[in-house]
Amino acid sequence: MSEYKIPEEYYFRIHHVRPRFKGDIENVLIYVAEELARVGEKPTDEFVQAVNNALYQYPGNAHRELKTINNWRTEISALFGFIEHTDTTDKPGRRAVELANNQDLVESFKVFLYNFQYPGAHIKPKNVLEQIEAGVRFKPAQYILQLLRYANKDGGSSVGITKFEACHCIFNDLRVTRDNEGVEATWKRISDNRKNKMEYDQTGDVVRYAGDIIDYMEIANLLKTYDSRTYYLNTLEEETIIKFCESTEWFDEYDSMIASRAGDIETVKACGSGWFAYVNRDIQDTDFSTDILAFIANDEDELKELKKSSHADGRPDLSEFFDREEALEARVESYMESFTTKDIGDIGEGLVHGHECMRVKVGGREDLIHLIKRIPTQFAVGYDISSVELDERKRYIEVKTTISSKPLHFNRIHLTKNEWNTASSTHDRYYVYRLLLSKKERKLFLLQDPVGLYKADKIDMIPGDGADITFDPSKVGEFEELLTWKN
Repeated sequence: MSEYKIPEEYYFRIHHVRPRFKGDIENVLIYVAEELARVGEKPTDEFVQAVNNALYQYPGNAHRELKTINNWRTEISALFGFIEHTDTTDKPGRRAVELANNQDLVESFKVFLYNFQYPGAHIKPKNVLEQIEAGVRFKPAQYILQLLRYANKDGGSSVGITKFEACHCIFNDLRVTRDNEGVEATWKRISDNRKNKMEYDQTGDVVRYAGDIIDYMEIANLLKTYDSRTYYLNTLEEETIIKFCESTEWFDEYDSMIASRAGDIETVKACGSGWFAYVNRDIQDTDFSTDILAFIANDEDELKELKKSSHADGRPDLSEFFDREEALEARVESYMESFTTKDIGDIGEGLVHGHECMRVKVGGREDLIHLIKRIPTQFAVGYDISSVELDERKRYIEVKTTISSKPLHFNRIHLTKNEWNTASSTHDRYYVYRLLLSKKERKLFLLQDPVGLYKADKIDMIPGDGADITFDPSKVGEFEELLTWKN
């Protein structure tokens, strides 16, 4: 076999910032997003100090050198646009605040990839200038999706791509990144290489940048893999994939320099603030919030089954129906038709509500189910679900739900002032249910009486806009099987 080489006149290696925490990227990003949202806008020196202090508190960072902590902060800011700068202040970017509020890492990576392009101010100005002078003008996620849609034009998603093919036939080839070569020609090149059994340089340092983007596309649920070698379209995300493929969004402040293949460092630097404003712009019209049923389904058939049984997994509050049993099924079906699977908080509360109903049923107290109720947000009572023990004592439940491709740490929870005050007044009757929804599992962690635990020095709490509590799950709280409601 011979090794495939890009013709020298077309070879140009593009790159981006590679965070040193890539192996733990989802945990780090949600932690940093929450911390940035808590810090808020401050004079630059104060902001940097506050963010660095938070980074030191991330597990494993306590004894790191200041240089490493600074690198974490700047890498997150550069690649993901989590920090916006003014002449005198720094503040959390819109993307960081969205992640902190929505707890949807899958959505966050979709938005990141939707905006990500070469050139962009996610690398140093001198490297941006190199890409400008090479004529690079390229959106990697969009091109990969367009290519795979073409490769699967006869239907399905059985044709995939490897990181090595993406590196050598897309990322490092100016015919694609500069000349905007159509996906038909690129796919023919890849197909010919397969027929001719061409090999690729698979050295980690060589393929790392293409590999990063494909990994991020998997986290975003746009691609799927069965062997961590070949990546396929996730057809359950067809609506989002079409949005990517048809998008005309582009940061154009470099375009005049790209057209002339010339620029200078100062002009490139001047585009920096525009870039961070661009990646943090309001894209509310482009909804990438996660369809949870599509996210946890493995294929179309499983998605259909999940939708059939979704009134069990994400069941609404049925207590209002118990006096009218003859109309129950019809009412449930009517409710579920309008029940969105894109509201993570709502889904989480629905799952926990079903869990609580099943818990008392299994405990032999089905007569208590009607006392388990979801509380509308506008009531602002400091908890999401009013539940009950088997001995009929009250249980007040605040549900915190996060969606992620991979399991996350369970050692941090933010409670609002209202939630903390309610926990303070209800003592051991107050529970926080921390629910993680990922591709492979649904994990439920229960923390009872957080204020009491804090007073007993069993958890840490930092006051702010409410309370940020951290704890050791092996010492406080407990994991519990998430029960699914069954009639």
